[in-house]
Amino acid sequence: MKFGIFYEHQLPRPWHDGDEQALYEDALDQIELADELGYDYVWEVKHHFLEECCHSSAPEVFLAAAAQRTEDIRLGHGIKLMPPEYTHPARVAEQVATLDLVSDGRVEFGTGESSSNVELDGFGIDRNEKEAPWQETVAEVTDMMTMEPYPGHDGEGFEMPPRNVVPKPVQDPHAPLWVACSGRSTIEQAARLGLGVLSFDFASPEKASEWVDLYYETLKAECTPIGHTVNPNLAIVTGFSCHENEQAARERGAEGFAFFQYALAHYYGAGDQRPGETNIWEQFQEVGAEAILEGQQGDGAIGTPDRIREHLRDLEDAGVDQVIFVQEGGTIATNTSVSRWNCSPTRWWASSTSETPNTSPRKRPNRSRTSRPPSSDGRSANRLRNLPQWNPDYADRVSSSSPRSCSCSRMSLPPTNSPSTNVCGIVSRPLWRSRASRCSSSASSTFTVSTSSRCCWSRFSAFRE
Repeated sequence: MKFGIFYEHQLPRPWHDGDEQALYEDALDQIELADELGYDYVWEVKHHFLEECCHSSAPEVFLAAAAQRTEDIRLGHGIKLMPPEYTHPARVAEQVATLDLVSDGRVEFGTGESSSNVELDGFGIDRNEKEAPWQETVAEVTDMMTMEPYPGHDGEGFEMPPRNVVPKPVQDPHAPLWVACSGRSTIEQAARLGLGVLSFDFASPEKASEWVDLYYETLKAECTPIGHTVNPNLAIVTGFSCHENEQAARERGAEGFAFFQYALAHYYGAGDQRPGETNIWEQFQEVGAEAILEGQQGDGAIGTPDRIREHLRDLEDAGVDQVIFVQEGGTIATNTSVSRWNCSPTRWWASSTSETPNTSPRKRPNRSRTSRPPSSDGRSANRLRNLPQWNPDYADRVSSSSPRSCSCSRMSLPPTNSPSTNVCGIVSRPLWRSRASRCSSSASSTFTVSTSSRCCWSRFSAFRE
């Protein structure tokens, strides 16, 4: 099981000059330390206009800064808002690829739709019509990052003429794809599309076990990847505050964890937000952390090392691939956060096992597009052993409904349980009918994707005609 950390850059009122700058500098210091301690991932959200709750609206800039101060920790978008009204899909492809270049291939590409009215209304997005643009955009962005040139698109969500979108990412064919999930239906959808799950539901080990079974069973039976590879991973978030003294850990962590949930409920629920005026922290203080946490199934990874180790073992036994710690919340001071890092699970995790931590100096691996780093461990590979091989019926169905089909042989199931391979046995996905209609005069042509280090249309001339 892997470990990640999570940032929204919360900044409760009252605000003072320099607060936001200090918040960002402190977070970069913490990420640098997390990399030294051996954490596997850092996840950075993207939101707009969510005062106090989230001051992170340009995660690609922040993660680029983190990339220059770290060596091994993977840099996750958790998540990029994909409706085109937020950012044009070509710009998303350029941003993700550029971050992959400056980080030496360490990007994780989390995606989502956005749900808060403050954001949706601010960009003129219809809440009832945001799922289709998300799926359309994710598919097209992965094409932009792998195809040379990109053949263009004429869809419901956006239009774009043929262009070669540059730069291309380091990872081949592109960074691992994830999607934000909040329940059973979205987890099933993630599995069907071959996406990793980023669950923000603070699930108990019992609920997590149900989700793991649902996810991997659906992945094996129904996976039709939306991208050019599959990312078999299920990650969940949990509160985190570690101290040798149980009471101290709870005093430090409970309030921040409660405010994190309260602020989300404010923007995603019934909160009345008046821009520049509403004081969420003041409202939270009136309610109290105890009232918010009352009735919840546990409080996550908050407590002593032994208490947290037990919680994490339960999650590992449930089959969770990654635990993402929410260590930043409310008004938690920086020195408190750093002291909790020094009690981090990756330092004492091996104390209850026969494992020996690797303390040798780490060197940055030499990565290339044809040798992408793994985003899943051997356990995920084991779950995928029984994925079906290439399905000819599906291929025929795609070919009959579209003038071209996409089959990337790099996505075929390997003969062995290689933990370094992200694979799916189904290596094609339906193509947008809107694009197919653009070249209906060339319906007799069959377009394939090459198996070279970078996908490309083998017969692009038909689109130009």
